[in-house]
Amino acid sequence: MGSAYVPICLEAVLLKRYIYARTTDWRDAPMANHLTPTELAREAGLERREVIVKCMEMGVPIFQGRIDKSLFLMNLRHAAQVAEQPAKA
Repeated sequence: MGSAYVPICLEAVLLKRYIYARTTDWRDAPMANHLTPTELAREAGLERREVIVKCMEMGVPIFQGRIDKSLFLMNLRHAAQVAEQPAKA
C-alpha cells in the first residue's frame, strides 16, 4: 500500500508570504499569481485537463476559473517527492 499524499497547507503558504513580507520591503514580497488552467498548463508542461485533475487530487482550489500558481507548483513538487521516496527505499 502506497503512502498517502499530504497536500501542502494553504495556511503554511500564506504564513510564509506574511513572514517574508514583514522581513523585507513589501514591494519585493512574492505575490499570488493566479492563472487559468490553460496558462498554468503551459507553464507546468502539462495538458489543461491534467492541471484540473491534479488540482482536484491535491486539493488546490480553483476560484473563479483561476489557480494559485505557487500553491499548485509546490503541491506538484511535493507529490513528486512523495512518489520517489518509496522507490529509493
